[in-house]
Amino acid sequence: MARVLVAMSGGVDSSVAAHLLQKQGHEVIGAFLRLGDGGQAAEKSRACCTVEDAIDARRVADLLEIPFYSFNYADQFRKVIDYFVDEYRDGRTPNPCARCNQWIKFDVFHDLARDLEADFVATGHYTRVLQADDGPRLARGVDTDKDQSYFLATVPYSVLKECIFPVGNLSKTEVRNLAGEANLPVVQKAESQEICFVPANDYRRVIRKEAPESLQQGDIIDEEGDKIGTHEGYAAYTVGQRRGLGIAAGEPRYVVKTDRQTNQVVLGPRDSLLEEQFQISEINWLRPTVPSFPLHCTVQIRHGGTPQPCTVTMNNGKGSDQVEVRLDSPIFAIAAGQVAALYQEDVVIGGGWIEKD
Repeated sequence: MARVLVAMSGGVDSSVAAHLLQKQGHEVIGAFLRLGDGGQAAEKSRACCTVEDAIDARRVADLLEIPFYSFNYADQFRKVIDYFVDEYRDGRTPNPCARCNQWIKFDVFHDLARDLEADFVATGHYTRVLQADDGPRLARGVDTDKDQSYFLATVPYSVLKECIFPVGNLSKTEVRNLAGEANLPVVQKAESQEICFVPANDYRRVIRKEAPESLQQGDIIDEEGDKIGTHEGYAAYTVGQRRGLGIAAGEPRYVVKTDRQTNQVVLGPRDSLLEEQFQISEINWLRPTVPSFPLHCTVQIRHGGTPQPCTVTMNNGKGSDQVEVRLDSPIFAIAAGQVAALYQEDVVIGGGWIEKD
């Protein structure tokens, strides 16, 4: 059996992951990652990484009688917060959970596992690692409603061989039932629904603190350049947004673009946001070799989104880390800065960050 370091968040999924690994005979070590400002916990009842979460993780570890450590990664996590702010400042839509996976949970945490001489790292993500003849593959979790493979599309392929996802073959209901059978104290704990460093799920508060210059009043204009309203800061709007615009119009209008240089928010009809082409930067192939092009697959551009058929080609002149995606049919609100995950059936073949000319 192996020595496994489990990232224990204090929730039911990672707790059951630790329990299952122990039942399988592995030597299990629990670790809690303190990432953000614990002082905001009172405002973040459904966030992760709170003081209460650390206490719950330790309670589960004590019940399982496994070693448990708490590590403060707040300094390293500052990189994720800075990225989040910079993306909004630049008029893009960030994905901090994917960056945290890429930079923290599947990078520095793996370094920690090696320091502790662990053979594998395990988490409570609803995803799977499948074994192919030429190496591991990342695949969707069995519970399609909880699948988290999209958030792992930018994780380096080199770490997959060190990963175990014990709940990836289970439904959420089965996970809660297992937690109840094991008398885990977190069996009825609510799921985290918020970004861990965003108080009360209001990202504008973070922007106001970190980049107040991006929340100054400016013009809301239509696609012809005519002023139709006033906004409270371009960084408070995202591509595809319809609600909270404060604009009375005969037809629904959506945010088409936010412009840092002019401090303007551009609105247009829904059709203005139907697009069939974009680029992926920092392309990360989750397979041993780069595939042949043109590549026919599906692409998912947001968590919970429906994968769309597409053709992927190399983006000539942009370097080997950028590809071009052409969709079979236009889709709505392709947001620069979000993750684009490429799939062949349930297997993630690659992923990266959406760019638009």
